[in-house]
Amino acid sequence: MAGKTIRERLEGRELKMVCVFSMALLFFAGVVGMAKEGRSLREAAEGLWVIVISRDTLITDYFELVGYGAAFVNALLVMFLEYWLLCREKMNFTGLTMAAFFINIGYALWGKNPVNILPILLGSYLYAKLHKARLGRYIYTALFGTCLSPLVTEMVFMLPFHWGVNLLIAVGMGILIGFVLPSLSMHTASMHMGYNLFNVGFSGGILAFVLVCILKAFGIESESVMIWKAASPLWIVIGLYAFFLLIFLYGLYLERGDVKNVLKIWQHPGRAVTDFVLMEGAGSTLMNMALMGIVCTAYICLVGGDFSGPVVGAILSAFGFAAFGAHVRNYVPVLVGVFLSTLLTRFEPTTPGMQLAGIFAVGLSPLAGQFGPIPGMLAGMLHAAIVMCTAQMYGGLNLYNNGFSAGWVAIIMVPALESFMRDARSRKKK
Repeated sequence: MAGKTIRERLEGRELKMVCVFSMALLFFAGVVGMAKEGRSLREAAEGLWVIVISRDTLITDYFELVGYGAAFVNALLVMFLEYWLLCREKMNFTGLTMAAFFINIGYALWGKNPVNILPILLGSYLYAKLHKARLGRYIYTALFGTCLSPLVTEMVFMLPFHWGVNLLIAVGMGILIGFVLPSLSMHTASMHMGYNLFNVGFSGGILAFVLVCILKAFGIESESVMIWKAASPLWIVIGLYAFFLLIFLYGLYLERGDVKNVLKIWQHPGRAVTDFVLMEGAGSTLMNMALMGIVCTAYICLVGGDFSGPVVGAILSAFGFAAFGAHVRNYVPVLVGVFLSTLLTRFEPTTPGMQLAGIFAVGLSPLAGQFGPIPGMLAGMLHAAIVMCTAQMYGGLNLYNNGFSAGWVAIIMVPALESFMRDARSRKKK
């Protein structure tokens, strides 16, 4: 009877509880990280300041830059700001909410901080005001659009003026980005027809490319960096598995021990917009998210990869998108494709970019879900080739580089696959 009462109290708040629990866990991880490194609270605060004033271009691993404690506290602050915005706008917590939450937590370990995302959020707020709407109407585009936050930071370093003038121009650039992305993202979604879950990563890449070209015309250039912590701390690995196990058990509790709705989720192709929370419920969605996190963590362990800030961030991002289109059945073929590409090309599975490509291939899961495992594997192989080249197009200033690559893979493959399927159906009818 007590259990039933608890379920009744949780109804409609299941995902909020997961978000609050995740914030508490980030705080705990920050404390453990500081203890492991022997750092004080003052040193962690100094680390947060270093994050704010440092370049954030791809790849800037906060684990390596400032240590685990400050990196996790930075992620906590970003998540708290996001949670406050969603509650202020009285948004319902759905699968899209979880995707937005955990991709921002993930990238707060390597590129985002509470300062450099604010101008972009302000730009989207002004866009909403111009259209006489609440921010809530565009809030998810705004949250995903913070993928260009490194461009805000970089403007302070690149411009030749006094730092105060540079800062004003950087804020203006962030506002412009937040203002342009909502309309641009609506158009790019039709280009890949919902087969790239990271749509804002694709539109953000296009916008970043245009802005970087304009800056280059004035002789102002940005270069990508490589700050990467090559380590696999046992406490990070155990912490991830424990987190995913707890989420799975929580979902199982909400479903009263029934897993059949998880199997229903696996029947969906996942093409956007596919919100598993609205379709199959919060409990089964949480179990699906946990399974996705376990698969991604296991893959990095099996290939001998690093649990750096970017990799942990990628795993958390995939975990979030398992509420919004991705599941084990449509993701694994694409992951296998990325791995197979390392057997044929000059890249190793442990190459930093390939580790990220394997996890972020989750963005192409709908393609495998719609057309089958073989096209899914081919998509993964093509994604692995393209993603290693695209970062140079915009100087590493689009954090969602894999989303940009996935968009091009979908644009190339989907028309050919649909044409082939139409011909096959026609021949079958004849």
